[in-house]
Amino acid sequence: MPITVGQDTAKARRSLKVGSQSYAYYSIPAAEEAGLGDFSKLPAALKVVLENMLRFEDGKTVTTDDIKAFSDWGKNGGKNPNEIAYRPARVLMQDFTGVPAVVDLAAMRDGIKALGGDAQKINPLNPVDLVIDHSVMIDEFGNPRAFQMNVDREYERNMERYTFLKWGQTAFNNFRVVPPGTGICHQVNLEYLSQTVWTDTDQNGEEVAYPDTLVGTDSHTTMVNGAAVLGWGVGGIEAEAAMLGQPISMLIPEVIGFELTGRMIEGTTGTDLVLKVVEMLREKGVVGKFVEFYGAGLDNLPLADRATIANMAPEYGATCGFFPIDDETLRYMRNTGRDEDRIALVEAYARENGFWRDADYAPIYTDTLSLDMGTIVPAISGPKRPQDYIALDKAAKAFGEYVKGVRAGEDASSKEEIRWEGEGGQPEPRDIPGDEGSHKRGYVETDGGHYQLHDGSIVIASITSCTNTSNPYVMIGAGLVARKAAALGLNRKPWVKTSLAPGSQVVSAYLEAAGLQEDLDKVGFNLVGYGCTTCIGNSGPLDAPISKAINKYDLIGTSVLSGNRNFEGRISPDVRANYLASPPLVVAYALVGDMNVDITRDPIGQDQDGKDVYLKDIWPTQEEIAELVEKTVTREAFQSKYADVFKGDEKWRGVEVPKQETYDWPASSTYIQNPPYFQGMSKEKGAITNIESARVLALLGDMITTDHISPAGSFKDTTPAGQYLLDRQVPVREFNSYGSRRGNHEVMMRGTFANIRIRNEMLDNVEGGYTLGPDGEQTSIYDAAMAYQEQGTPLVIFGGEQYGAGSSRDWAAKGTALLGVKAVIAENFERIHRSNLVGMGVIPFEFTGGDTRKTLGLTGEETVSITGLDSVKPLQEVPAQITFADGSTKEITLKCRIDTAIEKEYIEHGGVLHYVLRDLAKAS
Repeated sequence: MPITVGQDTAKARRSLKVGSQSYAYYSIPAAEEAGLGDFSKLPAALKVVLENMLRFEDGKTVTTDDIKAFSDWGKNGGKNPNEIAYRPARVLMQDFTGVPAVVDLAAMRDGIKALGGDAQKINPLNPVDLVIDHSVMIDEFGNPRAFQMNVDREYERNMERYTFLKWGQTAFNNFRVVPPGTGICHQVNLEYLSQTVWTDTDQNGEEVAYPDTLVGTDSHTTMVNGAAVLGWGVGGIEAEAAMLGQPISMLIPEVIGFELTGRMIEGTTGTDLVLKVVEMLREKGVVGKFVEFYGAGLDNLPLADRATIANMAPEYGATCGFFPIDDETLRYMRNTGRDEDRIALVEAYARENGFWRDADYAPIYTDTLSLDMGTIVPAISGPKRPQDYIALDKAAKAFGEYVKGVRAGEDASSKEEIRWEGEGGQPEPRDIPGDEGSHKRGYVETDGGHYQLHDGSIVIASITSCTNTSNPYVMIGAGLVARKAAALGLNRKPWVKTSLAPGSQVVSAYLEAAGLQEDLDKVGFNLVGYGCTTCIGNSGPLDAPISKAINKYDLIGTSVLSGNRNFEGRISPDVRANYLASPPLVVAYALVGDMNVDITRDPIGQDQDGKDVYLKDIWPTQEEIAELVEKTVTREAFQSKYADVFKGDEKWRGVEVPKQETYDWPASSTYIQNPPYFQGMSKEKGAITNIESARVLALLGDMITTDHISPAGSFKDTTPAGQYLLDRQVPVREFNSYGSRRGNHEVMMRGTFANIRIRNEMLDNVEGGYTLGPDGEQTSIYDAAMAYQEQGTPLVIFGGEQYGAGSSRDWAAKGTALLGVKAVIAENFERIHRSNLVGMGVIPFEFTGGDTRKTLGLTGEETVSITGLDSVKPLQEVPAQITFADGSTKEITLKCRIDTAIEKEYIEHGGVLHYVLRDLAKAS
């Protein structure tokens, strides 16, 4: 991207020679010499942002005052919430969020032509990489055919989407697509795309070196911060604006320093460490903040473990979790096949510009906390939030308490055991450890035999997600657990659906080189695909008899996965309790098949001689793991697997697309539709108007995630989305998932607030996407919203704490806007979703003065009016009047979470894309 140099920051431009190549760069020490401030004690994460200001200072969007604000940040103890305009170097996408982004870009080309502008103005100015990783579903598992059959089914389901994405690759500049079956976007980014220090040619033809930065349309973009690449997740709408040259408006963040000391002890994994970190940082409260890891413990922490910690920044609520450049960064770059000239540049640039972490690294932080890694113990997290940390030796007891809580208050008759319905005699009832009559149980017959299922039966065990499959230490560890178990004659329990979905093909290369894939196959962990799978809800169907038993008798089915998310309703509609665990523990739990078993003390099975086998008998030593990692995870493997990363297989190469500037929207498509955002759009912006007599569409509780607001998984034919597809002759077998249909606003509107576990407090003990319509009768949220739209009635949503936690999915905001919601009022918001709401023209508000939906006694029958919006300023408090069903009223004060001046403009335009579109139309 052309770099505009301001008068003052030109003094900070220096030259750096590395080998035979010279690079221009923007020197932070030189900026200090020029009198712009003292930046010597800034954390490395914040220096990356400062360099961005130096490079893009133009006296307008970025001023010298913005640069000096970083010096004030240090003087003020790590605080100075000055508004800045930040420009990342590139954008990363996956297909669930990428398809609607490309849909928006295609619609913007239509829109700019309607406004008299040039369609070619709608082109990414920054490099964009889209990795197709969210579409493979686990239909087939536990056999050698699983991978190919799942790939074939993936193309059958998604050919229309893939054709559209391939059109986008030909139609737009700076836009590349990594084909299906390659890996997960964050792992591909970490292992191949990222460079730690980026280079580009400026408008004068000079090569400029600068920190590698990005935003991504997936919240786990943060993973690459483990390699000192500053990046975080944004909604698709914000990413599209960044692609088109619009800077990201943000406040200079606070930076929390997390000191790591000591080293991991025998028997623990990087997963155990990150689950503890998540718990600690959630308790600390780091929403909207950077977290930077420092301390002597980093000398003992491989980059793979750092990436695991960085990956889960959304789970601990931070914007990012950053690790500075050091010797381990260089070692990882070399081992993963990066060019030696690039590695030399990274070291030289980091040392020269103050980004290098050594023994003297001691920056200022806003606040700090510390963890001795020697205190880490094996752990899992669940049953429905990533921060719900449980030490492994407490897991069985904790699950028992969870079951008692779920079953408390149920009618006694609902606890009767299932009567045996199969042939060949009833199996002997199995005891449930720790059960005091609270667990339900019953029997089921499948092709694999007949057996008892009960609350806590593990029906899904999946090695999935970039979080852990990017880490060879835990993947090799899982293979060794499988090897030792198979040698003793152990196997997965027949009711457990097992799967292995690595984040890149390199994982398969080293598992095969170590001979461990054969051992994983023996216990059911056959390769099912390269993609997110279970972690994103693409776990596929359970065997029909198991699904039937769970649902007919209301059993608490359980999953154990090596992912980062375990929110309600996310993993499988048949599973209520979900636990995050390391890959070796996923294998161990598949062998046990029961969350009620304490695997730290109880036998996990019997060997060929009937002798009890314990977890310690199959758990590998750190020395065994390290030896195999050293031997099989090689530079050559990375270079080989990434040599043709954009080429794809024969199926991908066979996808033919027309080369044309604008997209021919197929009227009959149920995957891709022209969205209504820009249709009939005027050339001028409007004004922010007050909200008058809005009705309540939903009254929601704490920790309402974007999964609750816009689910990604499967849906039934009885839902509004299912009915829409049935009306268009789409059979249930071809429904696919909400995530795969994000290019069709008609499906996604109907899926908004439709999670099977969401609870609208306007109704009594009703799960799912329901509310009260204008007639006071229970109906779907979609149908109620459409009825209110026909009446011209504005809508509001009420929520509790951490509203919008979880994924970056922009459809949580798009769907909210398309339902006619004008405002969301909550106790507080997660960063990405708040930004997405503003980007779609929906105003976020926060309660003040201790008010909550509960203290106000809200029932959902109220009407809400919010005034002062016609003259609102960023973060201003405004009056609101609540009129109750009996006619009484109450005045409250709300904090408007339009945080910056540019965000106010976005709202005035109706959204950030409308703002960009009008701007580009005028420019052309």
